[in-house]
Amino acid sequence: MRAPDMFGSLIAVGITALVAIQVIINVAVVTSSMPATGMPLPFFSYRWNSIIYTIMRDGNIAEYIKSKC
Repeated sequence: MRAPDMFGSLIAVGITALVAIQVIINVAVVTSSMPATGMPLPFFSYRWNSIIYTIMRDGNIAEYIKSKC
C-alpha cells in the first residue's frame, strides 16, 4: 500500500505470496493434509537458511520503497 509505483506493489505482493505459500504448505504437511515436501517454515528453519533468505527478501522490499519515497 505504501509502494510509490506499480512495480513496487507487484514486488511486495509477489514476495508476500511466496511466504504465504510456504506457510500454507507447511501447515498442510503438519496437519497431514499433504505429504511431506521438505519446505521449511519461512522464519523458522534449521541452520538459518530460510531465515536469511526471507530477511533478504523483506529487506529488498523495504529498501525499494524507502528509495522511492
